Amino acid sequence: MSDDGMIDARFKVDYSGFGLDVDLQIPGRGVTALFGESGSGKTTCLRCVAGLERANHGYLRVNGELWQDSAVGFFLPTHQRALGYVFQEASLFAHLTVRRNLEFGFKRIGGAAQRVKLAQAVELLGIDHLLERMPEHLSGGERQRVGIARALLTSPKLLLMDEPLAALDHKRKNEILPYLERLHDELDIPVLYVSHAPAEVARLADHLVLLAEGRAVASGPVSELMARLDLPLAQSDDAGVVVQAQVRAFNADYQLLSLGFAASELRIQVAHAPLPVGKQMRFKVQARDVSLALEKPAHSSILNVLPVTVVAEVAAQNSAHVLVQLDMQGTPLLARITRFSRDQLELKVGQALWAQVKSVAVLA
Repeated sequence: MSDDGMIDARFKVDYSGFGLDVDLQIPGRGVTALFGESGSGKTTCLRCVAGLERANHGYLRVNGELWQDSAVGFFLPTHQRALGYVFQEASLFAHLTVRRNLEFGFKRIGGAAQRVKLAQAVELLGIDHLLERMPEHLSGGERQRVGIARALLTSPKLLLMDEPLAALDHKRKNEILPYLERLHDELDIPVLYVSHAPAEVARLADHLVLLAEGRAVASGPVSELMARLDLPLAQSDDAGVVVQAQVRAFNADYQLLSLGFAASELRIQVAHAPLPVGKQMRFKVQARDVSLALEKPAHSSILNVLPVTVVAEVAAQNSAHVLVQLDMQGTPLLARITRFSRDQLELKVGQALWAQVKSVAVLA
């Protein structure tokens, strides 16, 4: 991939008790998640990209545009960087209506540079009915949607999102996630998305950068990294894999989607609302929802019974469990099973098995 389709970011920052030292080459389109525990350097990295932190040793090129090169003393100030920034809590102007909050950023961008129109941002975030309200009369989720729309209306070439759902409760998170998915699907604006929530990463991200103690310990497609047993993601309670598939059919009587994979003729059924045949979708299969069998079950309530091969195995944090990496004809899966079950099945690398996944357990 050429430099024009990449974000090249190298930052070295030293603080008392903490240092950031990263060298990243990530896609210049789609959603890249910066993921890690608190204190891993996610927000510091994002602030360096924004120019809010000036790394003494730094280089940043965004899709062919140079924003920083400390080797030659070049540093583009934040206000000259074509970026939008969404914080954990939307800082709206309390004395302005939602409409005037949106217009504030929009009017600062010249007509030729206005790549995102006001009506488009309003429709994408579903905030048409909120335009005449004052910020004090908005819920947390509504405020955040307005904040995202305002960031989009600066027509950014890069959108930075610093844990935008962290301040919301579970209900509000589920309210806003579909809008973030629409941004991913309908706007060609690269996003750097900071999160410590695996579920958000699985649902939104195309590429993943895993940070720990100020270093990037892994970087790659989210589907690959979430299936790796040598990374901390595999040890989390909701460990699992992200799978890309295509809608093949819909059973209206039972509300089941039949999904197919590019790498094989296998199908998986998912309890889901109807979607058009041919639509690409992705879903997460959690390791705890995968069981293994030596023979294909003849009669079972579990609809998805899939041929797999054992790739690798590691101990889980719970000493009673093991994590098993599986290959499903080119598609990775993870299974968390007990050590007792592992021994009863006499698992070994290369062994052929059957994986069972409940249709209601697939997170689509």
